[in-house]
Amino acid sequence: MSHLHRSSFLLAGMFAICTLLAAPAFSATSQEDPPPDAGDAKVAAQDSNVQLWSELEQLRLLVQQQQARITALEQQQLSGERLGHDGELSDLLSPAAPSSDGAPGETSGPQAPPQSATLQRDQNAGSSDQRIRNLERQIKGLGPLSLSGDIRLREEPFFNGPTDGSLDRARARVRARFNILADLGEQFQAGLSVASGEVNDPTTVTQTLGVFWTRKAFALDQAYVNFKPDWFKPLTLTAGKFQYPWYNTEMTWDKDLNPEGAAETFAFPLENIPVLKRVAVVGFQLPFAETTPYTTSKNIVQSMAYGVQLQTNWQLTSRLKFNAYTGYYDYQNANAIALALARASASNPQTPWAGSLPLKAGATDQNSITTTIAANVVTIGGKAYPTGVTTVNNAQFGSKFGLFDTIARLDWDTGKAEWPVTIIGDYVQNTRACANVGNILPAPSNTASLVYTQTTNFPCKSNQRRGYWLEGRVGRLLEKRDWQFGYTRIFIEREAVLSNFNYSEMLQGSNVSEHRFDMFYMLEKSVQLGFTALIGKPLGSQGINQPWLERLQFDTTYIF
Repeated sequence: MSHLHRSSFLLAGMFAICTLLAAPAFSATSQEDPPPDAGDAKVAAQDSNVQLWSELEQLRLLVQQQQARITALEQQQLSGERLGHDGELSDLLSPAAPSSDGAPGETSGPQAPPQSATLQRDQNAGSSDQRIRNLERQIKGLGPLSLSGDIRLREEPFFNGPTDGSLDRARARVRARFNILADLGEQFQAGLSVASGEVNDPTTVTQTLGVFWTRKAFALDQAYVNFKPDWFKPLTLTAGKFQYPWYNTEMTWDKDLNPEGAAETFAFPLENIPVLKRVAVVGFQLPFAETTPYTTSKNIVQSMAYGVQLQTNWQLTSRLKFNAYTGYYDYQNANAIALALARASASNPQTPWAGSLPLKAGATDQNSITTTIAANVVTIGGKAYPTGVTTVNNAQFGSKFGLFDTIARLDWDTGKAEWPVTIIGDYVQNTRACANVGNILPAPSNTASLVYTQTTNFPCKSNQRRGYWLEGRVGRLLEKRDWQFGYTRIFIEREAVLSNFNYSEMLQGSNVSEHRFDMFYMLEKSVQLGFTALIGKPLGSQGINQPWLERLQFDTTYIF
């Protein structure tokens, strides 16, 4: 409550007192009242004085109550500001809080809702690109609403790579995000985010500038509700389009991808146990496509990804924390992804087709895919002449995808608050590599108007099923003039992961060897400068004569 409001209350009280003092005098001298005799006047004056002093006493008590309320409101407002800006912002920017999109402030991690806010940020942040979202802070509370966002400007040159220079470029890019978080009572929380980015590419929220000054897409990025029942505190239910409620790195899931469906978290803090501090289980069910299978049946089949992850968190010493995560991701009917990818690059992409929109991605398909194409022909005199119009008839992966993913994270408090150290290791194995080869449908027989051809981009080899990720990070991004340095070594074989849903900024999603160096500096609490170098090339024979592709990113990020 401001001093102006306090003065207004006091002036109102003084005005009321003056009014009460003046009222009896005006009444006593009124010409319309008959003059009382001396005895009656004395009694009346005494009664009037008693009533006046009673009213004055009541008014004095009222003013004291108002003053006490004003003081309490002032203290409450100041406490709320400290909580919203000091306490909450410190939590959001805590170097121990992992995170997911665009620049490293953290070392890994998605969000989900365990028992406490600290455990939630520490254990359920999922990709190693949560760094900027760790910095996003609440700027204004409108009742139950909190608002935040960021804008990132990027200059991104590419050097070397293929000897034909096909990947050399220098582009300017921009990312914009706006988030709304609503607390709907003690048990419910809702979130809504909109972001820039290619609508049909789920793995990026960054737009390339210079496309003839056209408007940039700004679309729904998250829309979810969390339910944490007060009758069973360990449980949190999430539904909608949300950030990862399980912990991961970008080897398996891209930082900008927000899954859709439902998730359940059972988190049990064990604060009284000396070493083991938390155990949690996260399950999720994620529909990602609806397609009609290429059979006589016309029913629509839903493609799903199911997963479960066991999380354990250990306090090894007063300065050393160790977290272990083991999960399994099972993709059902993943061929819908192969078909969408193939149709996005067909020579006649505007041709309507049942199912969903074509799927775009930042990297060339690297998993083994067999594609069947139908070419329209005109037959004259028994000879077929191509018309130039082709249609993707079918596309299937050589592999099925059942990913066994194990992650270890070590956090070391060095004793200097501005220089924490984090090390993350991730090992993934596709337990169903090349399991779909026997299910690939043969090309249909040619007709007078259609000629079918079937091609496989890469042969499927079941021993190419593993991926490795090792990340080290020193420093924090919390206060002005903070630094953070990171290095990541990435090695992913061809069938180890779905190569279009993981880290889109590598040379390619699988069959790749990659180095990532990054450095970040907090110019202000709301302004971050960053530099990232991505140096990679394909694995195996394809990479023998190809130089390393060097992709540099110069970022300036404004958080509001």
